Amino acid sequence: MTKPRIPETDHGIQGEVTVAQYDQMQRGFLKKGWMETQALLDSGIKEGHALEIGHGPGYLGLEWLKHTQNTTLTGFDISPDMHELVKRNAKEYALTERTQYRLGNCDHLPFDDNSFDAVFTNGSLHEWENPQAAFNEIWRVLKPGGRYFISDLRRDMKFLMLGFLWLGCRPTAMRPGLVTSVEAAYTPQELRKLTAPTKLKNSKISGNLVGVTITGQK
Repeated sequence: MTKPRIPETDHGIQGEVTVAQYDQMQRGFLKKGWMETQALLDSGIKEGHALEIGHGPGYLGLEWLKHTQNTTLTGFDISPDMHELVKRNAKEYALTERTQYRLGNCDHLPFDDNSFDAVFTNGSLHEWENPQAAFNEIWRVLKPGGRYFISDLRRDMKFLMLGFLWLGCRPTAMRPGLVTSVEAAYTPQELRKLTAPTKLKNSKISGNLVGVTITGQK
């Protein structure tokens, strides 16, 4: 039986030390091939101007830019500390000219209707204070024909899979945060109910051993 969801945070990852440790963890995931880059590309998001919500250190968006041509990215995150870190990482990737980053809450995106060719996010859904409002905002800022890709951990993953992720999580100081993130995540069934009254009601919701993905097109 899946345990009840325990909300984690609605203010993102804050603090210089924690942000640095999170960056180290994400770099490790990237080296292990655990980044969602290929799944993002396979969803059909390969061109245009994309919005990445909850970018964190920014590696998914930066890898997406690296694997596509003539694309640009706007990153959006609630954490001022991540906002500063991601700009440094974009410079390291030599992608500053193709990126811009904004601060704010995804419940109210500060962008005009029909602004983006794509919207994607990984690992931030479980932190959203009002996911249904965010789903509608994603739909609003997408251009007609634009695609979206929303992925996160799943709370109902098998205990052995959680153990595998836990052991692979470095630095070890990030392990408690991994557990609380899983506890705050949604199951595929919950996401079907959550999206039903929103503009994303016709999304494809799929899961694998560790995560869940919401994809679709406006």
